[in-house]
Amino acid sequence: MELVIFLDNWVKESIFAAMLFQNLIVAIVVNFFGYLPFGNINLTAVQLSANRGMKQALVFVTTFAIFEAWFTYLLMHFAEWFSSKQDLMKWLDWILIVVFLILGISSWKNAKQGELKENTNYRKRDSVKLGILLGIFNPMQIPYWMIGGTYLISNGWIGTGTLELEVFAVGAAIGAFLALYLFARFALYIKEKFSLSSKAINKSVSIIFFVLIVVQICKIYFYR
Repeated sequence: MELVIFLDNWVKESIFAAMLFQNLIVAIVVNFFGYLPFGNINLTAVQLSANRGMKQALVFVTTFAIFEAWFTYLLMHFAEWFSSKQDLMKWLDWILIVVFLILGISSWKNAKQGELKENTNYRKRDSVKLGILLGIFNPMQIPYWMIGGTYLISNGWIGTGTLELEVFAVGAAIGAFLALYLFARFALYIKEKFSLSSKAINKSVSIIFFVLIVVQICKIYFYR
């Protein structure tokens, strides 16, 4: 009898451990690919790497990933509630346009300042503050997890217990970190490989932000 109970508990614990591992892997993969399309976060990582160096970019990416874990955990708890708030989605679209506009103008101003910014000594806490700010104020995160989270839950890809969602949040942070680190490293590689200046990279990033604004406006008026 004791052996049966032991085996039963062992099977249950093994299944639960497998679900935790599945939550971790799914979160890493989903969030990694979620940060591959151009957006305000990965383009900021590109700019920091080009303007301030890889060390500052790494500080930003790490700080952002930590806050990504906290907000992913909260958003997954309320994924179904968010999915019923279509009015919220409309507001988020316009907020995102404002964010793109601010970052686009900021990138263009950085480009006009030329190479002067490359010789500036930046403080570590500046990158930490930026990571916290964008980690908290990230309009793209809500619709992404609202749709993706609801899909993953409804199809049984992830468990929704407290510990399971905590593991999922950690996986999401790892996925975000890996994607943003690759963007930052790639930007530095391109800059060194082709001898590009920070001015050229900032202008390119600024143009991408303005293009994203046009895409977002088209999405609001023609795809809804």
